[in-house]
Amino acid sequence: MAHPMNTIFVTGLKKRAQFLKIAATRIKYVAPGLILQGRNHTYEEIKSPKISDLQLGFTVSKKVGNAVVRNRVKRRLKAAAHAILLEKSPKNLDLVIIGRQNTLKRPFSDLLADMEKALEKIHLPKSNT
Repeated sequence: MAHPMNTIFVTGLKKRAQFLKIAATRIKYVAPGLILQGRNHTYEEIKSPKISDLQLGFTVSKKVGNAVVRNRVKRRLKAAAHAILLEKSPKNLDLVIIGRQNTLKRPFSDLLADMEKALEKIHLPKSNT
């Protein structure tokens, strides 16, 4: 159920350097179904029209399973992120969501709860806007 009032602009993280930049902040929360890493945008990034409000990346290690399993994990995480981020509509963030072994086993409602709790727990400081 889309919220027409939410006008956050989301792009996907694609390059390894982007993922490493977020991991370098060491801001993360480990939940049973996922790991969430986050980073606030800098003042320059906030003012830049080239950077979207929210940049989102998904990754799943080969330890989780073969390509079919990893893609299923990513699809579940994307669905959970879509549901939670539409509701919360955070801005000026980069988020990386990492799939775990339990991602496929956990009921979807628990996965949503994991995502919501992770967003609250990493409580990124407010940007200087």
